[in-house]
Amino acid sequence: MLKRTRLAKSLLIAFSGTALCSTVALAQDATGSTQELQRVEITGSAIKRIDAESAVPVTVIKMDDLKKSGVTSVEQIMSNLTAVQMSVNAAQSIGSGSGGSTFADIRGIGQDKTLVLLNGQRIANNAVDGSAPDLNMIPFAAIERIEVLRDGASSLYGTDAIGGVINFITKTSLQGGSITVGYDSPQHSGGKTQSVNAGFGFGDLDSQGFNIFGFGAYRKQDAISGTQRDFNRRIVGGLSYSTSPANYTQDFVHYYNPTLPNCSGNQVIKDSNGDCRIVTPSFVDFIPKSETASGMLKGTLKVNQDLTLGAELFASQNRVTTEIAPVPYGGYLINPGTAYYPTGNPNIDPTFDDGYGGNPAFNPTSVFPHPVNVKPGYVYVLWRDFPNGPRGQMNKNSQTRSLFTAEGSAVGWDYSFAASYNTNRVDQYLVSGYADGNIIGEGLLEGVINPFGDQTAAGTAALQAAALNGLLQTATGNVTNINAHASREVGDWFNAGRPSQLALGVEWRHEKFVSAANHDFAEKVAVSTGLDPDFIAEGSRNVSAVYAELNVPILKSLDVTGSVRYDKYSDVGGTTNPKLSFRFQPMKELLVRGSASTGFRAPTLYELYGGPSFTNTAGDVANPVLCPDGVHGTQCSAQFQVFNNGNTKLQPEKSKSATLGVVFEPVNNASLGLDFWWTWIDKSIGSIPQAALFAPGNYTTYPQLQQYFHFAPGNLLSVVSNCPGPKCGYIDSTLQNLGKLNTNGVDLSAQYRLPTEVGTFDFGLNSTYVMKYAFQDFPNGYWVQNVGTYGESGPVFRWQHNLTANWHQGAFGGGAVVHYKSGYADQDPGNTVSSYTTADIYFNWAPTKTVSLTLGVRNVFDQDPPFTNQHDLFQAGGWDSRYADPTGRAYYVRGTYSF
Repeated sequence: MLKRTRLAKSLLIAFSGTALCSTVALAQDATGSTQELQRVEITGSAIKRIDAESAVPVTVIKMDDLKKSGVTSVEQIMSNLTAVQMSVNAAQSIGSGSGGSTFADIRGIGQDKTLVLLNGQRIANNAVDGSAPDLNMIPFAAIERIEVLRDGASSLYGTDAIGGVINFITKTSLQGGSITVGYDSPQHSGGKTQSVNAGFGFGDLDSQGFNIFGFGAYRKQDAISGTQRDFNRRIVGGLSYSTSPANYTQDFVHYYNPTLPNCSGNQVIKDSNGDCRIVTPSFVDFIPKSETASGMLKGTLKVNQDLTLGAELFASQNRVTTEIAPVPYGGYLINPGTAYYPTGNPNIDPTFDDGYGGNPAFNPTSVFPHPVNVKPGYVYVLWRDFPNGPRGQMNKNSQTRSLFTAEGSAVGWDYSFAASYNTNRVDQYLVSGYADGNIIGEGLLEGVINPFGDQTAAGTAALQAAALNGLLQTATGNVTNINAHASREVGDWFNAGRPSQLALGVEWRHEKFVSAANHDFAEKVAVSTGLDPDFIAEGSRNVSAVYAELNVPILKSLDVTGSVRYDKYSDVGGTTNPKLSFRFQPMKELLVRGSASTGFRAPTLYELYGGPSFTNTAGDVANPVLCPDGVHGTQCSAQFQVFNNGNTKLQPEKSKSATLGVVFEPVNNASLGLDFWWTWIDKSIGSIPQAALFAPGNYTTYPQLQQYFHFAPGNLLSVVSNCPGPKCGYIDSTLQNLGKLNTNGVDLSAQYRLPTEVGTFDFGLNSTYVMKYAFQDFPNGYWVQNVGTYGESGPVFRWQHNLTANWHQGAFGGGAVVHYKSGYADQDPGNTVSSYTTADIYFNWAPTKTVSLTLGVRNVFDQDPPFTNQHDLFQAGGWDSRYADPTGRAYYVRGTYSF
């Protein structure tokens, strides 16, 4: 008989199981009564075992608890994990090219270093950037629990498990059915959410030998527009020279506006340089409109006691619709002698010609079939197309996975085989506000469209004829995966009372992606989107791997586990990564554990083969040559053109990780955990941060940065994307192998169950304290300290906590959750961002076995996001969408009927 210790029993109460079931064993609890224990495969190990706590730190989250607390999406789950430092969410798709995706980032070292699994198997990465799977694609209704391995796991799972693993585990079988309907209503306008999910299954795996079940879910969330909250107006951010009435210039240094000296117009102000600029945050959604539908069908056939076959199909689709300010047409021209050419300005040179004079500027169109040549003395105009309204973009993200499995035992081995085919496709549509740039350009050039005031009938007709909606770009990613592993006992080598166990595994997968512009449509909107109509990026590769794991009990209280994996990539070569861990339990109340491993992350296909594109700097920066101190000179505050591109010369990232922790049970029904962790990464992949490029003095202090600046004559940088003519200058943001990264900290956890006469109370604390996070912007560069400070691209929080309290008594229950993020020094060090604390409460009632009702309030105290002066995100204006929720207090109700 195996004895379940008091520590293990308490942990099972707190975590309610950890993984997929297999062989059954018998054990005794502390009172001596015999109970069934199931040998399980825990995320982070290929060996089935009975331990409630393994040698590596794994957090297990039960979906029932999350749903009671009002969670309706996987994105919300990520915000509740303290080990996740930051994430890309749907709100960040506004004004960006993320395709409306949501990613997880354990330890803040990059979403591409957190491996996401569904039932222990890979799913396809998001096709837009190839970095990681879109969490919106996970079939939310089917999830039973989530296991988060807070340790590097490249020795078992391969290349992208440096930061850890998040394994979404669905139900293994279902008999009967259920339907849940939910509604969320914020106290403030916008953001209402409706959800429904249903599931049904039949067949008893033990008595009938089969089970088939399916789940479906639908969720719709309304947008929160830029005018429905006021904290985006805390500061004047998101400034742009493209205004209405328009600015005009001949040198992109001096700007003129017909409303000077006062500056007026639609959200137009005078900036510190005396120029007229538009303030854009009020035009930018806080949260985009989204619709998510997902379904899953799973069948299991028990052939006999030693063989179980399974088939699984899931499909998901997520539509995210964003709105931002109208299109800025910066750098278009107006010929002299036309109706709206600015006259009477002595600073305008009537002979000006920087290379366009005598050339047709725009392609023929149905509105302007005979383009007019550009005449010397022309001016560049920077105008915003308010007549056609805000820019609307809809990203349709679709994912499917087919999975076939076989599990069982033969000749003394427990084995598992899986084969899957995964597809992710993202279609990006323009749905409002965009227009044919040739018509707009010709209309401005010939004096038909008025950039300085009201339109004539001809101008209105031209703008209406120019308006375009359609498919802009499509990206598709496919992953075929075949893997198998087997484990067995190999003898009690050290007379420890437990046998050693060995696991062997193999994996093969084929990865492919292609991303291409819809050429004919993209050509018409190239200026307003920045997308090259000829853009196409594609790549493919094969990956094969073998791995082994050996668990050896040295003493009755000490287990040592070693694992090693060899990966071979057809494009970047091979690598071997070992891991060593131990589990020491000197007494039933105390467990000590630790691990050390190496890791490897191959560049993604997108990083290797991604095509060229142009964007602008995230915020206003200073030209380091013309304005070296950021204050005195020319081009001291502007958004400059940026060139982005993949890089086939990238080398793999390499890492080292370690953990050391203790779990202690001071009394019955209570446990405390403390896990220290360390991660080191070399040759990290990314673009040189703009903060490093434009920091005053860096251009001369670090000459290696100068290669990323491509100046036009006069050391000018272009202030518009796809700048026309020889005056263009740009920043090279091609992906590179940068410097090193070093981070470490500690995870704390505590659970306590208190039975009383008025019900049972469960208390829990999950907390992460980061002691160090430092990185280099380029090889052998200076170290940037990032803990408790914005750093160069976002903060690393010193402290993050989630404190929970739950109560249940008979048919009644309730609970509360408190979320906390510590404050930090802002991007402008003159400000300190305050800590961010929100609290949620809920109450549930189950009057019968088939009916339950949950009522709750999220953000009970209606806490606004803390003020920040960051200007890296498109959503500027006093808050940061990566770390805070703009919704405010929200009420929700859930009703479930089971049958």
